[in-house]
Amino acid sequence: MTEIPPGPAPAERPQLVLITGLSGSGKSIAANAFEDLGYYVVDNLPLSLLGQYLADPRKHTPEQTKIAVVGDIRTSRFADDMPTLLSELDRERVDFVVLFLEASEEVLTRRYSETRRSHPVGGTDRPVIEGIRSEREMLAPLRDAADLVFETSDWSVHDMRRAVHREFSGEGEGPSLVVTLVSFGFKHGLPAGSDLVFDVRFLQNPYFVPGLRERTGQDVEVRDFLDSHDDFHELMDRLEGLLLFLLPRYRQENRRYLSLAVGCTGGKHRSVVVAERLAARLDSAGWRIRVSHRESDRW
Repeated sequence: MTEIPPGPAPAERPQLVLITGLSGSGKSIAANAFEDLGYYVVDNLPLSLLGQYLADPRKHTPEQTKIAVVGDIRTSRFADDMPTLLSELDRERVDFVVLFLEASEEVLTRRYSETRRSHPVGGTDRPVIEGIRSEREMLAPLRDAADLVFETSDWSVHDMRRAVHREFSGEGEGPSLVVTLVSFGFKHGLPAGSDLVFDVRFLQNPYFVPGLRERTGQDVEVRDFLDSHDDFHELMDRLEGLLLFLLPRYRQENRRYLSLAVGCTGGKHRSVVVAERLAARLDSAGWRIRVSHRESDRW
C-alpha cells in the first residue's frame, strides 16, 4: 500500500491587535509596549490600505505572526468606516483583538495642555474639550465593538507596559477567554469597560459590625461573617451557575476578554469577598481568571 506523504502543516494564524481609542489616551505608549513583546507594529495606514492589510496580513508581511496595528481618528473616515471594516474581517484567518484606549475628559485636557498640541478633531479652531467630546461620540461604536478596554486616566507609562504584557505576552495556558473580576464601590462609580455588573448590596454589610469596619473582604473575619448567612451561599451558587452557562457561549462568539464587575457600597467588604470566591470557583472549573479590587488604593 502506497503511503501518502503528509502535506505541509497548516500555517499559524497571525495574532493581530488593533490599537485604537481616544487621542491622548496612550496609544503610542501601548504600541511601544507591543514592540517590546516582539510584535510588528504598523501605525496609521490610510484606511483603504489598512482594510487590505487587516483582511490578510500574512500576504503583506508573511514573516510576521504577531502584529499590532495603530488606527485612529487621524485617518480620514476612520470613525465612519472602521466598524464596518471590522465586522467584515475573517476571524478564522486572523486571531484578531480590538484594544480600545480611553481616559477621562479632565485627564485628556490636562495632557493636551501639557504638550500644547491641538486636538485632531477641530484643530486650533475649537477648544480642546470640544474636540475630546466630539471624538468620544464619534468613536462610541468602535468602543462597543472592542474586545478589551484600557481606561488609562490613572496610569503611568509603567502601568501601560504592565497591562499590555499581562494581557498579550501569551504566558499561561487555558481557555482562550480571559475573565477579569473587578470589585468596586458604587459610590465611586462603575468600572469602565464592564461587560456584566452584579450588585451585591443586598447582603448583610460588615461595615456596621463592630470590629469589621476597618477590615476588608480579604480578612478572614469578614469572610466568616458573610459565610454565616444563607443568602451569601445561595448568591454564590446562582452566580456560578449563571457564569458557567454564559462563559462557553461568549467564547463561541470569539470573545477573548470578559470583564465582570461586582459592586457593593464602598467596595471594601462584600464585593471583595464575592469576587474572590467567584474567581476561585471559576478557576476550579478551568477558566483563566484575573481579579482586581479597584478601591484598594482608596482604603
